[in-house]
Amino acid sequence: MLSYAQAIVIGALQGVTELFPVSSLGHSVLVPAWIGWTHLVQAQSQKESFYLAFVVALHVATALALLVYFRADWVRIIRAFFRTLRTRRLETPDERIAWLLVVATIPAGITGVALEHTFRTLFAKPLAAAIFLTINGLILFAGERVRRQAAVRKVAVGHGTKGGPGDARRLDTLDFKEAGVIGVAQIGALLAGISRSGITMVAGLVRGLDHEDAARFSFLLATPIIFAAGVYKIPDLLGPLGNGVRGQALVGALCAAAAAYVSVRFLMRFFETRSLLPFAVYCLAAGVVSIIRFA
Repeated sequence: MLSYAQAIVIGALQGVTELFPVSSLGHSVLVPAWIGWTHLVQAQSQKESFYLAFVVALHVATALALLVYFRADWVRIIRAFFRTLRTRRLETPDERIAWLLVVATIPAGITGVALEHTFRTLFAKPLAAAIFLTINGLILFAGERVRRQAAVRKVAVGHGTKGGPGDARRLDTLDFKEAGVIGVAQIGALLAGISRSGITMVAGLVRGLDHEDAARFSFLLATPIIFAAGVYKIPDLLGPLGNGVRGQALVGALCAAAAAYVSVRFLMRFFETRSLLPFAVYCLAAGVVSIIRFA
């Protein structure tokens, strides 16, 4: 059904690719297909399967790793949220960020509940995942191009003053309409091959955030979405579908949590000085090669 070795590989893969802008769902389809684990590939797109029960544990573990890494941020944000309920005002950056996250979570949350099952059964197949992974690379390239053009315009307006990180908007200056747009962008991650973190980062970059703040908002926004998706499906793991894979789910979850924590630490440092371009190149190359392989 699912060996412990496969659980370790898939768990580590989930922890890394959920946060790297390369699509965890796409890789959970493509990597088993390349390796030859055809029963896992087929289980991805079934209406109900042991594999989906197993993935529940990986989602919860990934969200918990994010929660641990951003624990100080979440303590401030949660306190700020309840403070606004009492005062009915937004007076601090944390209070504004709390409500930006609420607004951005709603579109993907509603759409995920309504369409996740349909999208998964239709598109969680190797060729479709390869095509969408290629599209994901193009989206990342487009986001960087728009960001670069905006920086050039700022330099021109500043009469030759060199642009830099200080020219980017702060996260707490986003308005609620912009947060909603970023939330809507998350819906694309329902398609195997489109990265949740990648598409939300691009949406943030287009709205003027720098890479570090775009990544931070993306990871904060992903935490409740991934956690809720896992908790929503917990009955699958505890029910008949989980029979025979609960031990593997625990091992896979531990690997996913460790990989996710290491990944988010790396990426937050990476995006202090670097861009999405390496991931765009990877997605295009891996996508095109996979299209040729599975066409």
